Amino acid sequence: MKTLQLAAGTPLPVLGLGTWRLGEDRALRSSEVAAVRAAIEMGYRLIDTAEMYGEGGAEEVIGQAIAESLRAGDVKREELFIVSKVYPHNASRKGTPAACARSLARLGLERIDLYLLHWRGEHPLAETCEAMRKLAADGRIRHWGVSNFDTGDMEELAAVCGEPLDCAANQVYYSVGERGPEFSLLPWQRARGMPLMAYSPIDQGALAGDSALKKMAQRLGVTAAQLALAWVIAQPGVLAIPKAVREAHLRENLAAADLRLSADDLAEIDRLHPPPRRKTPLAVI
Repeated sequence: MKTLQLAAGTPLPVLGLGTWRLGEDRALRSSEVAAVRAAIEMGYRLIDTAEMYGEGGAEEVIGQAIAESLRAGDVKREELFIVSKVYPHNASRKGTPAACARSLARLGLERIDLYLLHWRGEHPLAETCEAMRKLAADGRIRHWGVSNFDTGDMEELAAVCGEPLDCAANQVYYSVGERGPEFSLLPWQRARGMPLMAYSPIDQGALAGDSALKKMAQRLGVTAAQLALAWVIAQPGVLAIPKAVREAHLRENLAAADLRLSADDLAEIDRLHPPPRRKTPLAVI
């Protein structure tokens, strides 16, 4: 699978697994663990979660799946890149390391590869930045970053934390149907070698039914969802983390990572879903 690099040089696969809504129902725990295990067996190596998802339940699902996969020899820990996020109300100087410790315990890991501030909250960015850097220095996290930060937020973060900014990534809503980040946020991040992690890259499944994309996808021998996902990861400096549980969807998404779109294909998608002509507020789900 194609990779892109964090500014620090760490390679990341351009396609990962999102886990929003996992861990919310104990009755589904075994099937969800099985789904994450299946994803790892298929070749997924980037897994995204958050303490918010299922109030820690998703982290427990992932932790169990990783433990079982490691015992079975399906993967080595160093091959996995695990992302989690801290609630804004926990992101103080003291609250951030405490929240990280709880996430590590639920994940059953000694280190989180990328730890994000889920969105801006009440605590000053300077405190969160200081706490994140301390966690990295202590080896509890490998990299830190943010989520749902728009251009102005990123500029303020850079002013507070200093440049060159060691924030490794920003995770936002970005898709064929929601191209707002292209106007100013994505160029800002590209200029700093900071990947944009696209959540909901298929508009929570809605693009699978887009009639124009379906017509184009049929001509290419793929599904509309695969076409939409391939478009996202074709954008320089962008990786995608679609949520999937069913084996068919996991395989479909994984296959999209190998789909190469031509310049004509990209131009056609621009006609179907034009890029933004002005700055718009960052979409958030």
